[in-house]
Amino acid sequence: MDRLIEKKKWPPKKIIVYSLSGLFGIIVIYNLLFGDTSSKLNVETEKITISTVSKGPFKEYIPVTGNIIPIKTVYLDAIEGGRVEKRFLEAGTMVEQGDKILELGNTNLLMDIMFREAELFEQSNNLRNTRLAMEQNRLNLKSELINLDFQIKMLERDYKRKKELLKENLISKLEFEESSDQYEYNIKRRELAIESYKQDSLFRKIQIGQLEASLDRMQKNLALVKSKLENLTIRAPISGHLTSLNAEIGESKDRGQRLGQVDVLEGFKVRAAVDEYHLSRIQRGLEGEFDFAGGTHKIVVDKIYPEIRDGRFNVDLVFVESEPAGIRRGLTSHIRLELGNLSEAILLPRGGFYQKTGGQWVYVLDESGEYARKRDIRLGMQNPRMFEVLEGLEPGERVITSSYESFGDNDVLVLEED
Repeated sequence: MDRLIEKKKWPPKKIIVYSLSGLFGIIVIYNLLFGDTSSKLNVETEKITISTVSKGPFKEYIPVTGNIIPIKTVYLDAIEGGRVEKRFLEAGTMVEQGDKILELGNTNLLMDIMFREAELFEQSNNLRNTRLAMEQNRLNLKSELINLDFQIKMLERDYKRKKELLKENLISKLEFEESSDQYEYNIKRRELAIESYKQDSLFRKIQIGQLEASLDRMQKNLALVKSKLENLTIRAPISGHLTSLNAEIGESKDRGQRLGQVDVLEGFKVRAAVDEYHLSRIQRGLEGEFDFAGGTHKIVVDKIYPEIRDGRFNVDLVFVESEPAGIRRGLTSHIRLELGNLSEAILLPRGGFYQKTGGQWVYVLDESGEYARKRDIRLGMQNPRMFEVLEGLEPGERVITSSYESFGDNDVLVLEED
């Protein structure tokens, strides 16, 4: 007799299959949630540069290129324009202060002087004529007063005599009155002549004062214009070396045009061009140094030219001590210009990584040296050799400092030996 065999719901084989499937699913989910999902790139160690973060003294400086120039240069500019008539000296010669270098000719200036001299002569004649007229007027009045005084004296005598005769009724009253009127008329004429002379004298004095002031101004103006003739002769303003002379016989030069320069060769300084980005940080007294003839020489910023051309401005630097032997005008020097004081800092060597990251992150190697992971950092000051690290790195850590252009956006670099 057959008997019904009850089928088992969870045979061992089924349990094993389901267990393995569940375990696989758990592993997949775990990897998705908690596993390393960062992108990786294999990189050959020989093709990268690895630098070690260190701690040590740091000084911020920038490299600039300077030229050796004379300690003092005086430019020769045309104070007055004109045509080059004579060249007394040639460029490259030594000159003493006051030596003639060039002579210019200016016909318009000569004509102006002649015109002013004519005006001055005319004004001088006017002043002379006014003074002569005043003197003639004085003499005429004096002569008129003498005549009036004589007539008044005669009329006064006649008036008194007729007055006595009238009392005795020896003359008519009409005859007496005529004599009296003549006497009083001439007295008034005399008073009027004196008043007229006073007014005329006052006017003449004012006129003479104005003419004298005008004449004085004309004389000063003429002297000023004549002094311009002296400016047509270009002389050496100082003793030194006539480095350049840009003027040929017959050439016309405008007022203010540069004609040449005289250099004082008793000393030298360095003129360097600095990027405009550093303008706010450059000040007098900043130190720098450059190498020459096997030695290092210190210089300091002495003068700043704030005018910016092509994104750069100039500074003059002078030697702290004596000038190095053998230095010559025109030599080029590579200067390390210091922008800050010496301080202790965490240092990262410069490299091509900065072009891509801007100093915001780097690839840092782990302890095994097999991987390099991306890490955010913050950099501070810099010089041509080092960056100052403010955050994100510690001394002893190793960083890839070569270019990151071929790494893409991968988070982890797997370092492989060739």
